[in-house]
Amino acid sequence: MTGPEIVSRRRGRRPRTESADTRDRILAVAREEFSQRGYEKTSVRGIAKAAGVDSALVHHYFGTKEQVFEAAIEVAFAPALNAPAALLDGPPAQVGERLTRFIFGIWENPTTRTPLLAIVRSAVNNEAAAAVFRRLIASQLLRRIASQVDLPDAELRAELAAAQLVGCAMLRYVIKVEPLVSADIEQVIARVAPVVQGHLTGP
Repeated sequence: MTGPEIVSRRRGRRPRTESADTRDRILAVAREEFSQRGYEKTSVRGIAKAAGVDSALVHHYFGTKEQVFEAAIEVAFAPALNAPAALLDGPPAQVGERLTRFIFGIWENPTTRTPLLAIVRSAVNNEAAAAVFRRLIASQLLRRIASQVDLPDAELRAELAAAQLVGCAMLRYVIKVEPLVSADIEQVIARVAPVVQGHLTGP
């Protein structure tokens, strides 16, 4: 291979920063598409068109539609992954309130609530999306919470606490059942926190 040929090929390569920017743009568009259309109506082709790239490039970076969804919701779900730290940041007798306040704080914030709503709605309406959501919840959240609970049935306790919090969030923010949806958030936390505490540290 001659020198000019080598130079020509090097010039044709995309800089790494350009590749990273393209990947980030695809991911941002994917989050928007899943949020607006839901899992069922979102397609890799639609994501590619909105991002201004070829469908093959979406597959190259992320793989299948399910894998694109997982990558998109992992970013949106990231704030909730700090929940295990809330368990350690204070006395054990108040762990239920800290965790409850932390989770509801995410739902009360419009910036973090919007992508979470898209995730939950997709998971409710589609089994493939639900499988991705379950996998993310189990591996990224529940196991980390369980690791902070120093009791033999830690995983079950973490799941029961999560079920309490997710169930309340579903009724308040997704299904919007009254009077829960209109109740003051401090009142909700005061009611839910002792139950979460019981799951995590009770007999």
